[in-house]
Amino acid sequence: MADLVERLVPEELWLSFRRVVPPTVGKRPQGGGRRRAGDREALAAIILVATSGCAWRQLPPVFGPSWQTICRRFAQWSRDRVWARLYRVILDELGARGELDWSRCAIDSVSLRAAKGPLTGPNPTDRGKLGSKIHLVCDRNGLPLSLGISGANMHDSQGLEPLVRGIPPIRSRRGPRRRRPAKLHADKGYDYDHLRRWLRKRGIRHRIAREGIDSSLRLGRHRWVVERTVSWLAGCRRLHRRYGRKAEHFLAFVGIAAVLISHRRLQAAGTSTTK
Repeated sequence: MADLVERLVPEELWLSFRRVVPPTVGKRPQGGGRRRAGDREALAAIILVATSGCAWRQLPPVFGPSWQTICRRFAQWSRDRVWARLYRVILDELGARGELDWSRCAIDSVSLRAAKGPLTGPNPTDRGKLGSKIHLVCDRNGLPLSLGISGANMHDSQGLEPLVRGIPPIRSRRGPRRRRPAKLHADKGYDYDHLRRWLRKRGIRHRIAREGIDSSLRLGRHRWVVERTVSWLAGCRRLHRRYGRKAEHFLAFVGIAAVLISHRRLQAAGTSTTK
């Protein structure tokens, strides 16, 4: 079991997680009770659910805590925004190592079916079936910088401003923290003059495809990285379909997927530096 936990939660990820997780409550005043299940084992089980797409009840008992305990731990950490803070820590580490390329960022979204809950809506690309949408901005290397969720009926253009505002100030190898890309690439779904004015006002050069002018054959020259990031997100099978009712839990799984993507890049950077 220890090998499985270490494989799902490497030491570097565990150290980063310990920096952001709230402190655990001490012993109960009345005494007694069972010993608290380990956070690392619970985190490993949550990552297994995110990557495999299995239900909480299907978790193997090898992790130690019951599936009810792991589910409660996931809900508590989601309410405490642990996943967002963990992702921020990893982004800062990547920025400090110079692994983020702000010269050319891209924005896009992906829709998936949803069973129920808020932030759902009829998907116009799926015969009006209920669905949710994941919005993201990634850097030139495809690392997600900002993520959001909405109903599937929300137009892509409505997500641009919140996503760009949602990019956190990230550490740089030299100089102050940075949160604005030099360029932003987008497809024809963002072809609106007010978005271009909004980006120019913030010093961001826009590369938004124009309806009826720009050929669709050339749109992938710089936007393919965000399409690849969407496929990376799909590597977490829990994001193939939204089963949960609570929107914060769905956003938490999106955050976990982003954490795993960026942590793999951090591991690759550490390996290349060692060599």
